[in-house]
Amino acid sequence: MKTLILILFCSVINLSLNAQEFELRQNDYFTVDQARAEHASLAKLYGSKKKWEKRAKLIRKGILEGAEIGTLLRNQTVNPTIHTKREFDGYTVENVFFEAFNGIYISGNLYKPSLIKGKVPGILCPHGHGKDMRFKEYTQQRCATLARMGAVVFAYDMLGYGDMTQADHKIKNVLKAQLIMGTRALDFISQIPEVDTERLAMTGESGGGTQTFLLSAIDDRISVSVPVVMVSSYFFGGCLCESGMPIHVRKKHKTTNVEIAACMAPKPMLLISDGDDWTKHNPEIAIPHIKRIYSFFKAEANIKNVHLPDEKHDYGPSKRQAAYSFLAANLGLKPVIDSESGLFDERKNIILNQRSLSVFNSEHPKPKNMVEGNEAVIEAIAKF
Repeated sequence: MKTLILILFCSVINLSLNAQEFELRQNDYFTVDQARAEHASLAKLYGSKKKWEKRAKLIRKGILEGAEIGTLLRNQTVNPTIHTKREFDGYTVENVFFEAFNGIYISGNLYKPSLIKGKVPGILCPHGHGKDMRFKEYTQQRCATLARMGAVVFAYDMLGYGDMTQADHKIKNVLKAQLIMGTRALDFISQIPEVDTERLAMTGESGGGTQTFLLSAIDDRISVSVPVVMVSSYFFGGCLCESGMPIHVRKKHKTTNVEIAACMAPKPMLLISDGDDWTKHNPEIAIPHIKRIYSFFKAEANIKNVHLPDEKHDYGPSKRQAAYSFLAANLGLKPVIDSESGLFDERKNIILNQRSLSVFNSEHPKPKNMVEGNEAVIEAIAKF
């Protein structure tokens, strides 16, 4: 009888530990006051570079474990199909797809400067949630302008969006898929001969902002990071791709997106925030917390915040202008300035229709090994 009681007791303990490990922090998990208190408490855990580096290592490990990723292999050779090159004033656009893993494919567009001399920076541009976001004008404006400034730019679909229709976006392990896909996208752009692998950057908005600060935390190949309208002290993401797996709470620690973003330290990072979403308190909570961490490295100048209190949740013109300036300064890009307005010039960009940017057509059909359907895709992701 005592043995049975002991077994039951141990089972309860194990269930408790598992429940704690798999706690999810989602949506508005904290109130603003709770977020302020939480980060004040977290700040007491590290008062030096050594202590923060130990904390950051724990956070990175927690992201991979929470996403059920054992070993995230990097610098893997990908075999892309690149087709339908179009030439414009100062840049080109091509359609791209390649296998990321286990029959799961990545689809996107590759923007390049028309003339490339030597090695140039590479920039990943993930998108946020919404219908056909890779094809939207503001995504094309961003990518084309950065290419005209001298960077090789890759805009790619999230699972369930654009040409990536192998499964619904909101499958249970989509967060794992997005991390692996981001790593493979970085592998792809890194193996382009003209790209300088010492100058790799990433910038995306909303859900693409989450992809940006998560991948920047776990993949040290990213040297410059610009997450837009997403890093929040109290909001943990409203989609399964952001908070549907237990990356914030593990057996040994609990963390926030502010701390995850700070794992970029001491490398250059720009947080763009606005006054109409969950980033509205960044200047008073998130930025001071991250800046303190950067101070441990004597690198406070590398963390910037452009806060637009009268703007909304998007990657609109003024947010793009801020990103262009920061990326130009930290990647050695050539500013393309409109002589009349003094702003980075987007007027020469050509906006293409969805049909032009879609990667699959009669000449380039979907690969035969492509896995399709929610259950099949979930299984393929789980096997990685």
